[in-house]
Amino acid sequence: MSYFAVKGGKKLRGEVSVCGAKNSVLPILAATLLNAGENVIHNCTDLRDVSSAIKILKHLGCGIKREGKTLTVDSGTIKRYDVPEELMREMRSSVIFLGPVIARCGKARLFAPGGCELGPRPIDLHLSALSKLGVKIEYRGGEIICEAGDMRGEDIVLGFPSVGATENIMLAATACRGTTRIINAAREPEIGDLQEFLKKTGAVISGSGTNEITVVGGKTDKRVEHTVLPDRIEAATYLCAVAACGGEVLIKNAVPEHIKTVISCLSDAGCGIEINKNGVLVKSDGRLKSMGKIVTMPYPGFPTDAQAQLMAAACKASGTTVFCENIFENRFRHTSELLRMGADIKVSGKTACVTGTDTLFGASVGCTDLRGGAALAIAAMSARGESKIRDIYHIDRGYERMEEAYSSLGADIERKE
Repeated sequence: MSYFAVKGGKKLRGEVSVCGAKNSVLPILAATLLNAGENVIHNCTDLRDVSSAIKILKHLGCGIKREGKTLTVDSGTIKRYDVPEELMREMRSSVIFLGPVIARCGKARLFAPGGCELGPRPIDLHLSALSKLGVKIEYRGGEIICEAGDMRGEDIVLGFPSVGATENIMLAATACRGTTRIINAAREPEIGDLQEFLKKTGAVISGSGTNEITVVGGKTDKRVEHTVLPDRIEAATYLCAVAACGGEVLIKNAVPEHIKTVISCLSDAGCGIEINKNGVLVKSDGRLKSMGKIVTMPYPGFPTDAQAQLMAAACKASGTTVFCENIFENRFRHTSELLRMGADIKVSGKTACVTGTDTLFGASVGCTDLRGGAALAIAAMSARGESKIRDIYHIDRGYERMEEAYSSLGADIERKE
């Protein structure tokens, strides 16, 4: 089993480029099922979750070819409409295949998704929305069996602006007669990237970035070539790492608008952050101030996917920073591992109070989930002494060869077996 061996205390300096967004490429790969043709996806990062999505596409009958960062998907050869349990359990976002499989095949058979154990991720919003569009849904021995029936556009009001539910409705709605409106839709940048991809297939869709998205059902059959937007969470992780370790790094390709809440927090903590045509330049002496209260919210609020990384930086900040987690109930599981490194963290329900200490110490710790693993890497790089980070398969789900990226910036981090 692979692990990271980290010797902390090195400042980070240099340049690093942000890869394609994991949370964008996964729904786009699912969307390639819709046009029954060739889809050329550029800036497609090599991640564990992407590999899982490719396995699903291959199982369904798609032809796949990868050349560097470009993935070509030929969905004209699709032969199946089922996704087995072992593939569904590899990642939490696997449910995103439900909408496009129904739209393409008129039926679908799959299981509840797996992935990081962040607490319940109920798919009731997905299923209730699909039901309103005319999909008949049956549960049988843990399997979800769907028949399309007569699918017609409807107004779908989401009780919570779920990213996954918004995407699944967008995808399924392309096969509906008439117009579908998604009210209280998620506004994340990845929703906009999916909309741009769908428009290239011929879909009539608008409204991304607002709380109402409109989809007019119709045929989507055009060859598609699309470049995935940069990963805002990877960019946020670099920001937090430089803040914690100290140094000066240019984060190339980062989109400042997508990470402005993280930039604001780190500016308040004393980091120097400059935005230029090449990306975001961050400077830190490693001595941070407390950041007050951080509340995770749907976009454009502070992202839950950056909470753990910012907490790792806050562990050495003077004063107390309070984190309120409003998205996932188990998003503080990494705190027990940070405590092993000397952090002062008190958790009560959805709130974690982090009182900064002068020094973190290297320790043997285990990743609990993807972003928690990134937080442990940041803490280890900023700590005194050596750390061993186990279960890094979690990190590999969302970061492409993390150890190589941080080594290029001067960190002493190595993957070992």
